[in-house]
Amino acid sequence: MTEPSLASIIDHTLLKPDATSDQIDTLCHEALTYQFASVCVNPVWVAQCAERLRGSRVRVCTVVGFPLGATTTAVKATETEDAVQNGAAEIDVVLNIGWLKSGFFERVAADITEVVRAAGTSVPVKVILETGLLTDEEKKTACRISREAGAAFVKTSTGFAGSGATVRDIRLMREAVGPRMGVKASGGIRDYDTAIAMVHAGASRIGSSSSVAIIRQK
Repeated sequence: MTEPSLASIIDHTLLKPDATSDQIDTLCHEALTYQFASVCVNPVWVAQCAERLRGSRVRVCTVVGFPLGATTTAVKATETEDAVQNGAAEIDVVLNIGWLKSGFFERVAADITEVVRAAGTSVPVKVILETGLLTDEEKKTACRISREAGAAFVKTSTGFAGSGATVRDIRLMREAVGPRMGVKASGGIRDYDTAIAMVHAGASRIGSSSSVAIIRQK
């Protein structure tokens, strides 16, 4: 896989709580230099990133209900609307894990549906499953619900739950959603070989805070 083609599917990520404005500016500069798919930042930095990236093809991605997924649906929808108004072009929302494990599938579906509605037709929504906390059957159910709720992607992990993406989970998710829906591998992807393994397993997007190192290893 060529350097530009790999860079074009990477979300260049900085979600640490102590991230500074200068670090966000550096993230944007790196994204422009390597032409990553997006920068993925916490909502407070969306407007700054949108300004820094104005006129470029690099999109601004932000997180909703992050990192636990346990905020109410109304709060997630409001977060999404605010993020889009500030310039977010992609939304990564954390699935309500407790509801899924409780068997409250209709609530999970409604939660995602409301975020998709709030994002609008031009802003794709990626649903973070937090695969390290789920059984295989729960992962499959979450994928099905996300697809039927109108999400554009399913995503493995927040990176904050002690586990990340695995090739096995990417294969399972790709099989569950079929060939058309996006699958994002995120969490613990720090080198080129791991990134490529995820792509070969079925990932169509990579999320990483080590994006520059991954590309430089090519």
